[in-house]
Amino acid sequence: MHQASATEIKLLVVDIDGTIAGESNTISESVKQALAQAQAKGIQVAVATGRMYRSALPFHQEIGSTLPLVAYQGAWIQDPATAKIHRHLTVPEDLTHKLLDYFEQPELLKLLSVHFYINDQLYVRELTTETVTYAQRSGVTPIAVGDLRSISASPTKVLALCDDTDVIDNLLGNLRRQYTPAELYLTKSVATFFEATHPAVNKGTAVRYLTKEILGLQPGNVMTIGDNFNDVEMLQYAGIGVAMGNAPSEVKAIASWVAPDVEKNGVAVAVEKFLL
Repeated sequence: MHQASATEIKLLVVDIDGTIAGESNTISESVKQALAQAQAKGIQVAVATGRMYRSALPFHQEIGSTLPLVAYQGAWIQDPATAKIHRHLTVPEDLTHKLLDYFEQPELLKLLSVHFYINDQLYVRELTTETVTYAQRSGVTPIAVGDLRSISASPTKVLALCDDTDVIDNLLGNLRRQYTPAELYLTKSVATFFEATHPAVNKGTAVRYLTKEILGLQPGNVMTIGDNFNDVEMLQYAGIGVAMGNAPSEVKAIASWVAPDVEKNGVAVAVEKFLL
């Protein structure tokens, strides 16, 4: 075997929402074909998403990935073929309760829908409109428990949803001042989703795990494609990091290249350009 050169991509990692799936929540034929052609050339394709494992699985199967699936921003990495869980990192219970205290302040209580993900199940305080919409798109059934403190466990991920993007921006800003990156990983996956995970979790560390531990490759052998703030770390890690046309400007700024919008099959265009 010769040494792989920097341009020799062996692994392509794609996000789901806003990247391989747009408004329709499905993968277009041209994106599916491009990913199949990349695989036919010997390039492995993996999925890295903020979604629940069970919600991401149909997409992973549809693109024919044979690698472990990266879910919950990388907090949960599982191989669907063997059911082996390679990594599962959770938010410590004390921090989970502190986040709840924050979310349940009188001025925020009515604005936020709070989601706890435990053992790949979704637990909520109550079924809000945002939660119902989210659950339909994700294909999961939320479990309403009233007080989330009643489930004594460390969640894989904590999510707060609000249709008012200013509320989410303020939340992220305030909590980033309260918690260091050594305590919690805080991000936005879409403008209306605030997400918190274990500090060692992000898509960059997850892609590094796939690259080095699973495949024995280098960052120069990797191409990643994503569309939001939770994709930044994996875009920075890879030899080629592609941002979607629909990505926020700050995400586009750190990318190697900007693909067309998800609705214009940007992933297919990027795969054609770099890999085919």
